[in-house]
Amino acid sequence: MKLTKVSPSSGQDQAKAGGISRRSFLSASGVAAGGLAASQLLSPGMMQKAEAASMSNKPVETKRTICTHCSVGCGIYAEVQEGVWTGQEPAFDHPFNRGAHCAKGASVREHGHGERRLKYPMKLVGGKWQRVSWDEAMDEITAKMMKIREESGPDSVYWLGSAKYSNEQAYLFRKFAALWGTNNVDHQARICHSTTVAGVANTWGYGAMTNSFNDMHHSKAMILIGSNPAEAHPVAMQHILHAKERNKAKVIVVDPRFTRTAAKSTEYVRIRPGTDVPFIHGLLWHIFENGWEDKTFIEQRVYGMDEVREEVKKFTPAEVENITGVSEEQMRRVAQTLAEHKPGTIVWCMGGTQHTIGNNNTRAYCILQLALGNMGVSGGGANIFRGHDNVQGATDMCVLSHSLPGYYALSAGAWKHWSKVWDLDYEWVKGRFDNRKAYEGTAEKPKFPMNTAGIPVSRWIDGVLEDKANIAQNDNLRAMVFWGHAPNSQTRGLEQKKAMEKLDMMVIIDPYPTVSAILPDRQDGIYLLPASTQFETYGSVTASNRSLQWRDKVIEPLFESLPDHTIMYKFAKKFGFENELCKHIKVNGEEPLVEDITREFNKGMWTIGYTGQSPERLKEHQLNWHTFDFDTLKAEGGPADGDFYGMPWPCWGTPEQKHPGTPLLYDNSKTVAEGGLTFRARFGVERDGVSLLANGSHNVGSDIKDGHPEFSDKLLKQLGWWDDLTAEEKAAAEGKNWKTDLSGGIQRVAIKHGCAPFGNAKARAVVWTFPDKVPVHREPLYTSRRDLVEKYPTYDDRKSHYRLPTLYKSIQDKDFTQQFPVTLTSGRLVEYEGGGDETRSNPWLAELQQEMFAEIHPADANDAGIRDGQDMWVETPEGAKIKVKALVTRRVERGVAFLPFHFGGVLEGKDLRSKYPEGADPYVLGESANTAMTYGYDSVTQMQESKVSLCRILPA
Repeated sequence: MKLTKVSPSSGQDQAKAGGISRRSFLSASGVAAGGLAASQLLSPGMMQKAEAASMSNKPVETKRTICTHCSVGCGIYAEVQEGVWTGQEPAFDHPFNRGAHCAKGASVREHGHGERRLKYPMKLVGGKWQRVSWDEAMDEITAKMMKIREESGPDSVYWLGSAKYSNEQAYLFRKFAALWGTNNVDHQARICHSTTVAGVANTWGYGAMTNSFNDMHHSKAMILIGSNPAEAHPVAMQHILHAKERNKAKVIVVDPRFTRTAAKSTEYVRIRPGTDVPFIHGLLWHIFENGWEDKTFIEQRVYGMDEVREEVKKFTPAEVENITGVSEEQMRRVAQTLAEHKPGTIVWCMGGTQHTIGNNNTRAYCILQLALGNMGVSGGGANIFRGHDNVQGATDMCVLSHSLPGYYALSAGAWKHWSKVWDLDYEWVKGRFDNRKAYEGTAEKPKFPMNTAGIPVSRWIDGVLEDKANIAQNDNLRAMVFWGHAPNSQTRGLEQKKAMEKLDMMVIIDPYPTVSAILPDRQDGIYLLPASTQFETYGSVTASNRSLQWRDKVIEPLFESLPDHTIMYKFAKKFGFENELCKHIKVNGEEPLVEDITREFNKGMWTIGYTGQSPERLKEHQLNWHTFDFDTLKAEGGPADGDFYGMPWPCWGTPEQKHPGTPLLYDNSKTVAEGGLTFRARFGVERDGVSLLANGSHNVGSDIKDGHPEFSDKLLKQLGWWDDLTAEEKAAAEGKNWKTDLSGGIQRVAIKHGCAPFGNAKARAVVWTFPDKVPVHREPLYTSRRDLVEKYPTYDDRKSHYRLPTLYKSIQDKDFTQQFPVTLTSGRLVEYEGGGDETRSNPWLAELQQEMFAEIHPADANDAGIRDGQDMWVETPEGAKIKVKALVTRRVERGVAFLPFHFGGVLEGKDLRSKYPEGADPYVLGESANTAMTYGYDSVTQMQESKVSLCRILPA
């Protein structure tokens, strides 16, 4: 397809002459594909309107869609002519991006050409890729899976899902895995924000971003830790700069590396990798020492802060400087800035989560906000930026090994709830699982696979390689389905290769072949199935701020690709449970109707309020982007008047109740009916005789003027509110609570009386069910500071967690610092996303960054005899090495090296391009950072440790 480029000067000249529209001017001046050129986040030359010359006179149909990259959720106008995607515009009226795009967003139209796409099903035969039909591929794959199921049980097939699914596809996939009969199902959230979900949900009730990008406009201070939005979330950076420039907000960036975000900060703090908890405790030390905490907020709405105070006392300024490298003067200045500039928000990303104590980090961040009273207020909260376009939604739908949609547990009660939603017999669903033996629990309380967390994606390698006797299931993993997943985003790359080679079979379902196709040295047993991109289907996605957005289908699926939910149905037909999968979902040919899937999760996801966002309401919001306020996200007039954009969950009750959504979690200055909320009563009503309920704090308009437990039929009867239910609601609500009442009556009546259905409790600073009740510092497994290990040791090795043994102390006990003296960390680039298969296959992006590299300090480069731009080896303690370009820079301090993690297709210096199917190799290949990254997993969620390891650098 020929692209027409226009000189920037010609458009400006025409504009001066008055003969050109704003859009034409933007097109001619090279910014039609991205409105952030003025902010210097893109160069104008990158953003030229692309048009098919041969279709210039054909009618243009405009589709509204959402960017397929990060979870900011930018709106796009896609222009289609006779079924061909010929142009795109950033949505100037979209409430999130308002005409802005980053480099990735500006180039999404490339998906509509698919030059490097996987075009048809293929299988590996004798080491060569062979084209096969869909029927042949499905017959062979499913026959082999059924044989494995018969021999080893359903848990030996692993269904690895995707953050690229729409909400509807993610929901259907989790249901599909349940009907196959396994909890060995997971997706990327495990390795990016699972420690966030665990830490945040166990602090104040829900494990998600509390405010929004737009709400940061009201912040007076922002502290970003382990977050680099200028590269990872550029349009979010627009909102940060909005507050900095117009609201004079202080921007504090805490990072081991001087990033592009740090360049825009008012204060940059360099910390040693893996020292987040001592840093936060160091701030709290100054806050408590000077009486800067919000005493009233803590007394009314926080449990356990006294235990935090005792831990914080250990982190004196001298101790904090010794551990983190940050001076007492700077620590005090930052703490005082946060105390004196409220409301303030905290932002974190994978720099904080991907650690063996990631859950401690995220809880520490929460505690800082609780101490300052920055929760439940506009401009405050925890703004946790998610990485993929629907990683929030896929997490909410629980494409996870430890829960069911809506974060319902794996208990019998939770399974019965979803069996009722699905209109399936619970005993039939139970019979789909391996019930021959209880692999966990006790003799008195045995736990079968149906009720135990499956193997997480971070550990699937060990599900293959670990001794069968050490795995809490019938057999090892024998088949892996990589469905929209980049394996190079996972650590321990060499062991991953070994595991891939040991599997009976690999099935890769993706628009692109991914590194999975070429990493193992196999002659057969790999199948490639072409999935459509999200621009070739439609449905809803959930942005990082919890807003649901509807996407149009831009074009029909290219080549022989199929939408993910169609492929799911094809599998279900082969396995014989297609009728159960789609019992109340219309199927057109082999494609389940998306709107019916939305309505089905609306029926069941009462816990987090995915019940009020019907397809009709979501489409109404999509058609009226322009009516939502840029600061508050509230519609001012129009069909959605009073709603908050995308009805951010929880959107309580049924769609007919028209709840507007909840823009700010835990904001009790509004009624619940208007989007207000308290902290969730998730942890009981008391502990050790101390009340866990809020003390004298409640939502505006609440009939209960104090803390109270979650609502159930019993509480309604006790309060005398039972008769507020209709007769039909009473029948459905009898014996139920706000999470399991399918009528929504309990929620409706609670909100009628001004109460949050989930109760009104205190946030808890102490999580007594976690290995560390209060966040504590533990040195990384591969620490550079051996002198700190005795005082801040890691955990003892664990025999079984998520069905597998996990190593801690046995690794940390070994001293590797003499041979590997440099601390190794990793992060993102603006040009690429995730494992990079899509973005490195995009010619516009590939041109921007063509080499994998490592940032190293000049002193380390000189010590190793390495010059800038030279090839060098990065070697790590577990025997891996990668060959990369040296980028000698003071962005990192001496003794620290940084790797971007978006590359793949080269392994320990060997180019694997010849192993891709012909024409489907990305334009840019490079070593994967995670080939080098070493062992380490969070104590609660099994999040991988990819931010702290050790290495040595050598000239190549």
